[in-house]
Amino acid sequence: MSTELRRIDGKPVLRFERALAHPPAKVWRAITEPAELAHWFPAAVAVDGRELTFSFPDQITTGEVLESDPPRVFAFRWNTDVLRFELLPHERGCLLVFTHVLGDEHGAARNAAGWDTCLAALEARLDDRTFQSPTDVLAPMERYTREFGLDEGRLDDGVVRFVRDLVWRPLDEVWALLTEDEDGVGEDGVPTRATNPDVPPGPLVEHEPPRVLAFDSPTGRVRWEFHHDPDHGTTVELTHALADPAFAPRALAAWHAHLELFFAATFGEIRCPWPADRVAELLDHYRR
Repeated sequence: MSTELRRIDGKPVLRFERALAHPPAKVWRAITEPAELAHWFPAAVAVDGRELTFSFPDQITTGEVLESDPPRVFAFRWNTDVLRFELLPHERGCLLVFTHVLGDEHGAARNAAGWDTCLAALEARLDDRTFQSPTDVLAPMERYTREFGLDEGRLDDGVVRFVRDLVWRPLDEVWALLTEDEDGVGEDGVPTRATNPDVPPGPLVEHEPPRVLAFDSPTGRVRWEFHHDPDHGTTVELTHALADPAFAPRALAAWHAHLELFFAATFGEIRCPWPADRVAELLDHYRR
C-alpha cells in the first residue's frame, strides 16, 4: 500500500497502490458500475454513454469517460480533475493503481486522506465486510500536509509566504475564526488570533471582511488573505514583508506553527498554549 504526490508534466498527481485479493473482473465492476460505486465513491455517480454526473447533497457536477479498456483501465474527467484506475496482475489477485490529477496542489493532503478512506471502503465492499468511516479526519490531513511539504513557507525577495488549504470552509466561517467575530481585537485593532508571540501587532492597515486583514508589525507588514474556489475549496495566503531580512527564519517558523494551529482550529480543535517547542524545532529547520 502506498500513497504519493508527484508532478507529471507540471501537474500535481496523487498516486495510490492497493493490492486486492480479488480477480480483475470483480474489481472492474466495483470501480465502474454506479450501483457498486455507491458503496465507496465519495459522490453518487450516473452514467449516460460517456457522460458522467456526480451528485452530492448540495451540488451536482459533470465529467466524461476518457478511457475504458475492460478490465484493465478506466479513466474519466471530474470537473477539472482526471481520475484513472489501472488493474495490473498481482499474486494476490490484482494491483490497483489509482491516480488523481489535481487542478490545485494545495488540496492534495485533503484529497489523499479522503481517497484513503474511499479505498478502504472499496476493499471492505470487495471483501463483503461492513465499513466504518474513521472519526478522526484532521490527523490524516495533517500527516499528508507534512509528508507532501504543503506546510512549507518560502522566502522571496524579503517576503515570507505561505499558502494553506482550509478544505471547503466558507469564508465567513474562517474569517470569524480569525477575528473571533471581532471580539478578540487588541488595542491596535488587530485580532489576537492574527498575530503571535514572535510577531507583535502594530496598526491595522487593511480590513476587508471576509477576505483581507493586514497590519504593520515592528517586524514588517503581515497580510492574511482568504480565497474560495468552487472547484478547489478554500485557502489562506499569509505574507510577511520583513523589515529585517535576518528575521526570516524566525518568521517562517512562527507562521508555520501558527498556521498549523489555525488549520486545527477550523476542525474545532483549539490548541493552547503557544507551541514554543514546535517553533524552536521549525527554527532549526528553516535555518538550514
